[in-house]
Amino acid sequence: MTIDPHDIIPSDGSEPQPAPAPDFQDFELPGSTPEAHGGSAGLEAVHDVPVKVQAVLGRARMPIGDLLALSSGTVLELDRRVGEPVDIFVNDRLIARGEVVLIDNALGVTLTEIVRPDR
Repeated sequence: MTIDPHDIIPSDGSEPQPAPAPDFQDFELPGSTPEAHGGSAGLEAVHDVPVKVQAVLGRARMPIGDLLALSSGTVLELDRRVGEPVDIFVNDRLIARGEVVLIDNALGVTLTEIVRPDR
């Protein structure tokens, strides 16, 4: 499809007039109120999409030689201290911080802070 510039720019030398504002109307699908889905109306289609969730206790940097020398029983010192919050990442994006907890011999994280991206 080609557009002729004369279709866009008036040829009589007058200033172009702004287009009228579109008339959008709000609508709701039956049974799709925000309360029905925990405040996530319209997101039902993505509820089953898998995401990668990571709880990062800390990080360490080392030369490759030291990495190759690691063996069973080696203690790896991280950049965090005991009691500091762990970072929670979803698809490699920081979304929260929390505290490590023990639940029936399994580790878990209690969220203590939701990280909001700067806008």
